[in-house]
Amino acid sequence: MQIKLELLAPAKNKEIGIAAINCGADSVYMGGPNFGAREAAGNSIYDISETVKYAHDFDAGVYITINTILYDCELNRARKVIEDVYEAGCDAIIIQDMAILGMELPPVRIFASTQMNIRNAAQAEFLSRLGFERLILARELSLEQISEIRKHVSADLETFIEGALCVSYSGQCYLSEKVAGRSANRGCCAQPCRSDYTLADSENRVMVKDRPLLSLKDLDLGKQLPDLIKAGVSSFKIEGRLKNISYIKNNVRYYDLLLNDFISKNNGYVRSSSGIAEGGFRPNINKTFNRGFTSLFINGCRGKWNSGTGAGGRGEETGRITGSSCREGKTFFKYTPYTKDNTINNGDGLYFITPGGEISGARASVCIKDTVEIDTELNLPQGSIVFRNLNTSFEKELVSHMPERIIKIPVKIIASEGHFTITTKTSYLKEQVSAMSEKSYGPARNPEKAMKTLYGQLQKRSGIYKPEIEEASLDEIPFFPISEINSLRRTLCSRISESHDKTYLRTDRKEVRPIDKIKIPNGKTTGGTAPEELDYRGNISNSKAASIYEKLGTGKTEKAYELEHRKVAELMRTKYCLKYELGLCPNYKRTAVHDPSYHSRLDSVKFKEPLYLLNGGNKLELRFDCRKCEMIIIN
Repeated sequence: MQIKLELLAPAKNKEIGIAAINCGADSVYMGGPNFGAREAAGNSIYDISETVKYAHDFDAGVYITINTILYDCELNRARKVIEDVYEAGCDAIIIQDMAILGMELPPVRIFASTQMNIRNAAQAEFLSRLGFERLILARELSLEQISEIRKHVSADLETFIEGALCVSYSGQCYLSEKVAGRSANRGCCAQPCRSDYTLADSENRVMVKDRPLLSLKDLDLGKQLPDLIKAGVSSFKIEGRLKNISYIKNNVRYYDLLLNDFISKNNGYVRSSSGIAEGGFRPNINKTFNRGFTSLFINGCRGKWNSGTGAGGRGEETGRITGSSCREGKTFFKYTPYTKDNTINNGDGLYFITPGGEISGARASVCIKDTVEIDTELNLPQGSIVFRNLNTSFEKELVSHMPERIIKIPVKIIASEGHFTITTKTSYLKEQVSAMSEKSYGPARNPEKAMKTLYGQLQKRSGIYKPEIEEASLDEIPFFPISEINSLRRTLCSRISESHDKTYLRTDRKEVRPIDKIKIPNGKTTGGTAPEELDYRGNISNSKAASIYEKLGTGKTEKAYELEHRKVAELMRTKYCLKYELGLCPNYKRTAVHDPSYHSRLDSVKFKEPLYLLNGGNKLELRFDCRKCEMIIIN
């Protein structure tokens, strides 16, 4: 049995969803009208329906995010949204709130969002027993931890392989709610982790001043793709439901080619959708939005994960400045590009980091050889690094050189008694489809030329289909006019489309059971049990979710943080550790800090704990759970 691998792309809207599929995505995930964890990326039922129609032509899936926590007054509306997106044809919903399991729903497949904080085998086994058909794992897991989860569950495993990283374990961050009244669990995170902070000790000594100390680089697990597959992951997710179409095209095509390369070298694997993206632009993930890349903890090792002096997208490193001057409100600088491909062009967006760690940005106005003019005065000393976060040439290529997503249809051709018949031979359809010429034609005067014309015209693309002749049965070779061959090909492809539309069967939920009929073993068994108690980090924001946990055996539950702020609360728990990042961890060999923005070599700084992060009127205490190698932020 072949294992199906899925490349899952984000879609802010219908246009981006279709572009992602054209670039090679096997499925897309997008927000519905409400209750998605990206409040600004909702879609109408009509647009979802249109995306579904296009996706299903390629046997690709469309998953709808209903992954916020819900209040009691929202439960009926959420149920209606789920019914509507199911009627629109969606293939699954991605959820966070347990109340949804207690609703009377259509048989839609239900996936457990990464917001459910799936970090270990016990949690995975518990959710699998509840009927979740897919588990979207925490980003911070190692290959070893993923393999351990795979041993305990049969549900599909999905993991992020690319994109922006939340510094906190997903679903466990309350920092935005605390400082801005905007809950990450309600889809409206203010992203305080991208803000600048000052790090001080208990005696108010400043250790680092005004830097994005909680901002992480972006994730890239392209090199680890084969290891993830072998660890049991079958769905590979790109982050970015707020990202633009250029970013989605570029990143989808990049991972599409990587997956195809793996499958070509390893037997037993196939893509989960039909068709293949061919031709088009050459992807390069450095050329669209990124904060620099990290593989995070996937290999079980720590690294320098912080995004550095800035939290914004810096793009591709292109070269170094050799000299600059300012006059009449403009800056002129000379630079040495690393390669010919790094040459800056008029209109490119530029991002600078000086040797002292200061950052700035501007648009290239006029570029002549190695000299660039920008329409603002900036301090760009010799040695400053130039990044390009908007590559105008690449942006044009993404528009003008799109890949073509086609479905190759193996066919058999039969020529007999002057008639010509084409018959499909493909697993794409549940039934055979044929088309036959209406007229009868006499034998060709030049059989070799007629055969070449027949093959050439018949194997052209019609819509998303491209017939490929695998078998021919020819009593003789008639002369078929090119117009007749083309008409026959178009008729066949039209019938293929109609047949596929009629016979395509959405995979519904395997089993729909009332929550009180689900059997969960008691706490004496090995893993997979309901938690004995849940505090505010259980994100229980409605009475139905509380009731479900009670039925499953949880003895005590607290209200979600959004409903009841605590005077002292764990606002964030993270695998990322500032002590390690700054070379101050007593459990690791201290290393010099490479970021020049820090005021001194912090490996020699004396400090007294607890440490604090300061931002405006907010003072956040840092605690360190060294046994688990995690950092905690307390208000």
